[in-house]
Amino acid sequence: MGRSPCCEKAHTNKGAWTKEEDDRLIAYIRVHGEGSWRSLPKAAGLLRCGKSCRLRWINYLRPDLKRGNFTEEEDELIIKLHSLLGNKWSLIAGRLPGRTDNEIKNYWNTHIRRKLLSRGVDPTTHRPIHEMASSDVTISFVKEEEKVASFALAEETRRNQETSQLRCPDLNLELCISPPSYQDSPASLRSGGSLCFSCSLGLKKSEDCTCNGFLGMERGVLDYRSLEMK
Repeated sequence: MGRSPCCEKAHTNKGAWTKEEDDRLIAYIRVHGEGSWRSLPKAAGLLRCGKSCRLRWINYLRPDLKRGNFTEEEDELIIKLHSLLGNKWSLIAGRLPGRTDNEIKNYWNTHIRRKLLSRGVDPTTHRPIHEMASSDVTISFVKEEEKVASFALAEETRRNQETSQLRCPDLNLELCISPPSYQDSPASLRSGGSLCFSCSLGLKKSEDCTCNGFLGMERGVLDYRSLEMK
């Protein structure tokens, strides 16, 4: 279950506070102190929400609140604290007595931001704007150049791999068949003998063959004794 509301909002006043309501709230807190904001409205006789009473007291009715414009010293202190703490307005208000966190936040957004921009300082980082711009451009350029180089290298590697996979070895399919030279054949062949196609290839001699045989192989066996010695 969630936390119950601090009061019955259907029966509370909304809008601007009246002087009578301010006087009742101030009188009650002077006597009883701040106490519990949930029970304060009913005890003080106010038809207001407890949260509304707390904000009204802290931001407008506290006796230690500073009135008037911020001083130059307060401006510089807020700038210094913001550079250290960021948008932690409650912590910043704790270092400026009499100023509220809501007051400081509104003053930052309406005055100090424009003051820093006129000085050429970024209100978020408190660094010079021109340095940030040049630094950002340089970093962005280097990153983009690295991306392009990396992409080109990857593309070249991929192409080389595809080329090596598709490349086939060169094959020499030129076949040459010719009968043996007569210079190394027996004298009977040099003198006008002829060879059939089977004998030229060194195959088994067919029954219809009438040639002298291949190198004297009439029966399919090479007879070295029939060869002339040079």
